[in-house]
Formats: sequence, structure tokens, C-alpha cells
Amino acid sequence: MNSFVEILSRWYALEGRDLPWRATRDPYLIWLSEVILQQTRVEQGTAYYMRFAERFPRVEFLAEASEDEVLKLWQGLGYYSRARNLHAAAQQIVGEWGGQFPRTLEEVRRLKGVGEYTAAAICSAAFDLPCAAVDGNVYRVLSRLYDVEEAIDSAAGKRTFRVLAEEMMRGARPSIHNQAMMDFGAMICTPRSPRCGECPLQDLCMARAAGTIEQRPVKNGRQKVRERWFNYLDLISEGRSVLVRRGAGDIWQGLYEFPLVERDKPLSLEELANCEEFKEWVGMDWTLKGKTALKPHRLSHQLLHAEVWQLEVMRFTPKAEASALDVAEIGQRAVPRLLELYLNKKG
Repeated sequence: MNSFVEILSRWYALEGRDLPWRATRDPYLIWLSEVILQQTRVEQGTAYYMRFAERFPRVEFLAEASEDEVLKLWQGLGYYSRARNLHAAAQQIVGEWGGQFPRTLEEVRRLKGVGEYTAAAICSAAFDLPCAAVDGNVYRVLSRLYDVEEAIDSAAGKRTFRVLAEEMMRGARPSIHNQAMMDFGAMICTPRSPRCGECPLQDLCMARAAGTIEQRPVKNGRQKVRERWFNYLDLISEGRSVLVRRGAGDIWQGLYEFPLVERDKPLSLEELANCEEFKEWVGMDWTLKGKTALKPHRLSHQLLHAEVWQLEVMRFTPKAEASALDVAEIGQRAVPRLLELYLNKKG
């Protein structure tokens, strides 16, 4: 066993996090945790994991659920394609493997939405297969330990880190090593203000010796953030409201929202009322009851500015009538996080 692995294993035995999915070798539950924790903090993801594991303790239960139920249970986590892929992959496991979770890296990789990292994490944790799981934490740890100048988001950099991760795993128990690397990156070798004084690997860290800790890892330019302005129409008529399900090809596929007027800038009430979408949903006979500006909502490469216009109408237009439902039913639908906050405040 190399010195990195030996020191890291001892550290993990003493300091590793006690997380519920680490108490099982069930590949289904481990997969569930990995999908939930993608782009989600452990503190937030743990509660979702517990709810999903309780509601769907077996993959067959998840496969049989409706997409609406899965999305509702996922509500608030964001990146809803993960939930749709999770549901589709559960059906894939039942359909192709009779409900038995696949046991090889190649088969796991075939599951809907499962990438190289997730497949490696599942196979190492559940089956102790020697698959190095390389995520942001591991990139950061390796880039500092070996003082790597190559960018982590370049093709050459990815190859370099893959080789380093696989070499470092030699002689280690895969299920322990991968989890130790994750925890070490999350707890010690953090993105900002790393705890170098407490690091058991500090004497072996090349970036510490070179004074380049703050410059590692190297990353190429970031994608430009797109700004969007949403005008939601909260229509009320005789105890009914209107929700519309979002289609494919954009954010929040399959979630419900109020009728939407989107533009590339903020709109005044007069400008909004002159929009064709407004006329189709609201008609001519309406009363403005209020307007709520929502807190800007940041996605990975988008910044959403949203306002909700509360409008009372005498009767719904034919388009609105087709999507009308009792106000009490709104809470049963999966909605984007920014509208969830609005509805909770509205009561």
C-alpha cells in the first residue's frame, strides 16, 4: 500500500463522516444516494435520501411510481433531469435485469443518467470493484497533492487525473478509498481556506511545498451566465387557479408553473398586458390584485429574474380553462423551487 493510501485510510477510519448510505452494501440504495448527491450538499441531500429510501425501499417501487410523484418528492433539489433519469433507470433495471441491480461497471454505466463517476462510485462501494471515482473533490485533492498544472476541464487534464486516481487506488480497498477521498476533499482539502495545518498529508503535498495551494486546481474559462426575465400569471377565478406543465427542451421539464410570459428584460404592467401570451391566458376582463418580485434564482449557467402578477378574472379564457384546477390542488403538484417559496409564503 502506498503512503498516500495508508495515511488516508487511517484518517478516514477516525474522521470519516457517518452517512446513512454507508451502512449498506445494497447497490440500489447506494445508487439512490449518488444520484441525489450530484450537485447537492450532503446536509440537504441526506433528508431527500431518507424520504426516497422510505417511500421506495426497493427499485421495483420506484419503477412503478408515476413521474409526477417522483418529481414531487424531488421538489427543491433542482436539476430535475436527475429525477427523471432516476425514474427511467429504475424501470430499465426492472425491465432488463428483472429488478436485480447490474453488477459490472459496463452494465451500470448503461443506466439512464449514470456517468463515469457515478458508475465507479456505485461499483466500488457496493461490490468493491477497483474503480476510481473522480469528482470535484478528488480533482482538487489530486491537483494539490501532485501540484498538477493541467486544467481539470480539459481533455488532457481529465486523462492525467484519471491515471493518477487509478494509480493511487492500487493496494487500497476500493469502497473505503473512494469514500475517504470524497470526505478528505469535503472536510480538509476544501476549495477555499483548506485546513492545511490539520492535513495528515501535508508533508507529501507538492502544492504546499511549491506555494501553489490557492492556484490548484486549474480550470479553464467559465461558461457565460444567461439572464432571463419571467413574468408569472397567478390567475384566480371562483376558487380555481391555473398551472401549466413545462415541456421538453428547457429547464424544469415536467414541472408545473403558472402561465408564463418570458422576455429579455423586465416588463411594466402596460407592456405585459400588451403581450400576446397575456391576452391568450388572461383575456380582457381582469383586475390586478398584487405583484410579488421573487428573489433572483441562480441555476448552473442561468440567472432567473421572476415576478408573479396576481390577477383576478371573471372567467378563464378557453386556454386557461383547459389548465384550471382547484386552488387546494396546487400543493400536490411539483413546482420549481422559486414558485414553491412563493406558494409557501402566500399560504
